[in-house]
Amino acid sequence: MSEPIRFYYRGAVQEISGAAPTRTVLQHLREDLHCTGTKEGCAEGDCGACTVVVGSLNAAGQLEMKAVNSCIQFAPTLDGKALFTVEDLQQPDGTLHPVQQAMVECHGSQCGFCTPGFVMSLWGMYLDKDGQPAQRKEIDDCLSGNLCRCTGYRPIIDAAHRMTELPKAGFDRAALAAQLRALQRDAGSSYTAHGQSFHAPRTLDELVALRAAHPKATLLSGSTDVGLWVTKQMRDLGDIIYLGHVSALQTVVEADGMLHIGAGVTLNDAYEALCRLYPSQLSEMWQRFASLPIRNAGTLGGNVANGSPIGDSMPWMIAVGSEVVLRGPAGERVMPLEAFYLDYQKKDMRPDEFVAAVRVPLPREGVQFRTYKLAKRFDQDISAVCAAFAFKLDGDLVVDARIAFGGMAATPRRAPRAEAALNGLRWNEANLRVAMDMLAQDFAPLSDMRASSTYRMQTAQNLLRRFWFETRADAPLAADAVNAFACRA
Repeated sequence: MSEPIRFYYRGAVQEISGAAPTRTVLQHLREDLHCTGTKEGCAEGDCGACTVVVGSLNAAGQLEMKAVNSCIQFAPTLDGKALFTVEDLQQPDGTLHPVQQAMVECHGSQCGFCTPGFVMSLWGMYLDKDGQPAQRKEIDDCLSGNLCRCTGYRPIIDAAHRMTELPKAGFDRAALAAQLRALQRDAGSSYTAHGQSFHAPRTLDELVALRAAHPKATLLSGSTDVGLWVTKQMRDLGDIIYLGHVSALQTVVEADGMLHIGAGVTLNDAYEALCRLYPSQLSEMWQRFASLPIRNAGTLGGNVANGSPIGDSMPWMIAVGSEVVLRGPAGERVMPLEAFYLDYQKKDMRPDEFVAAVRVPLPREGVQFRTYKLAKRFDQDISAVCAAFAFKLDGDLVVDARIAFGGMAATPRRAPRAEAALNGLRWNEANLRVAMDMLAQDFAPLSDMRASSTYRMQTAQNLLRRFWFETRADAPLAADAVNAFACRA
């Protein structure tokens, strides 16, 4: 039996029935609700013109308010949540919200097309900071997913500072949380329209049963990749199984020398937890991994399950020895992440299984770990090459070298010949040069729109050299001495 989608919007509970399960939140806003403040620019989560804020209850029952891209989020994912758009910011007395007033005072809008998205991103930060001033780096990160072609970013950044100087605007979190608690379902539900079903389990057992019953259904979590299959490739996804309501997949636990990250944990929350363990090694990757709205929606488990050869998480996870946890009717299977990827878009996963979690080793004494991302832009860009190195060193002796790359092969994978050229030898420049040469035997990268094969190989070799500069026994260099983006990172 199909159940309508229920969500809180503009002071009332809204229902969706009859719309296709892949109808986007943006389409529903503009075409069904006729709220046209939210714009479509790119339809792929890149420009930020469609930014909205979604309120939801996390696994602990606490309210979370997150800016996301409405152009790639499917409307059924709103079930049990609250949706806020630029139309919601007007104050009860009719005045502008401080975010909007600051944009006016600082001349932060010119053609205005992108402005609602900027306003919603800034409002998300305003709520997160509870109206307190933000640092420039926080502002840059907040706006990393919003593109402007005419105003320039200086007046918008000025507005981000100015908005906290204006009289504070309140927000009743307790009332909203109460509204959302009343919308929560006790068990999983299914929404069917246009011959397509959107299944939303609530427990792991429900998810296991659904996956076994629908092995060809599309698994959906953050929709930051799957959404583009619809908006750009016009693909028919068939039935969908949504993981976003399974609270058991949204936990982060430290146990047995590993950080266990559920497959439903967002990229932003996952990297926040990881950066408490590896602050100097992963902080730049956290900032540069897509934009904040993408990290607010996408999940680390989805990134791993997708298995893109240019994904930024897999190389460093492979280098440090991470594991993937698969779940199905037969129970759990755990394997090294590097063994999960068999070939391009081919994974060691049975039709009735799904990625339940990833496990990342805690920092270990004597292991030097770094990861580097090369892309044409600092923010929100897909890597040409992503490199990761985790060496166990005893003084200047290489006890165990683990080298992994993304963008160099059909899957993210290790460099066995380069590793073998270093294991058991001194970590010196002569042996480094041999290992750099061996990378040419480990990989035969392709040329594409992001980089040529020659560029990829040369930069991969140079990144290994950079790692040596930072970790050599004699006068190692600090990261800001070899990082072109040190002022940003």
